[in-house]
Amino acid sequence: MARRLAPEVNAGSMADIAFLLLIFFLVSTTIETDYGISRKLPPPPDEVKSDIIVKEKNLFRVELNQANELFVEKKPLRFEELKAAAIAFLDNGGGLEKEHCGYCQGARDPKSSDNPNKAIISLINSRETNYETYITVQNELISAYNELRNREALRIYGISFTEMQVQLKDANHSGDKKKLRERIKEIQLLYPEKLSEAEPVTAEL
Repeated sequence: MARRLAPEVNAGSMADIAFLLLIFFLVSTTIETDYGISRKLPPPPDEVKSDIIVKEKNLFRVELNQANELFVEKKPLRFEELKAAAIAFLDNGGGLEKEHCGYCQGARDPKSSDNPNKAIISLINSRETNYETYITVQNELISAYNELRNREALRIYGISFTEMQVQLKDANHSGDKKKLRERIKEIQLLYPEKLSEAEPVTAEL
C-alpha cells in the first residue's frame, strides 16, 4: 500500500505578513518624548566677551555645595526661602535716572539690583550636588521669574503670563496668536530670564 504524504503548508507569504504587521506597529505606535529643561549653554571661553562689566549689586549668587546645602550671597538659606529672595532681587528697582524701573514694586534698595534688565542670577553647583537638589533650585528660580511675569501680565492685559503660554500652545485657540506672541515677548522683556549657570566645580563651595 502506497504511503500518503502529508500536504505541505505554503509559508512563503508569512514573511510578507510579518513585515506588514511590523510596518503597521511602527506607524501606529506613539513614542513618548521626555522633555528636559530648556537652557542656553555658556559660550566657550574664547567667545566670552571680556569687556562686559557687571556691577556687584546686580549679581545674585546662588551656590550649592557637595552636601546639597544652599547658600545665597555666601549666606546659608533654606530652599523654601529662595523664591522670595530671588523675587526681591529681581524686582528691587534700585536704579536711578536711565536705570529707573517704573513697574518694579521692590524695596528700591540702592545696594541691590538696579532693574530687571540688569539683574543676573548666577548659579554655581558642586559636581557632587545631587540632581534632585539641582532641579529644586532651578524650579524655585524659574518660579520667581514666572510670578513676576504673571503679575505684570495681569496688570497690563488682565491675563496671567502662564495662561498666555497655554493659549499659544493650544491648537484650538481661536484668538490672534500673532498678537499673543507679541504680548508674551513684551512681558518677557520686562523680566528677562538672565540665569547664568557656571560649570560645576569640584572644590568645596
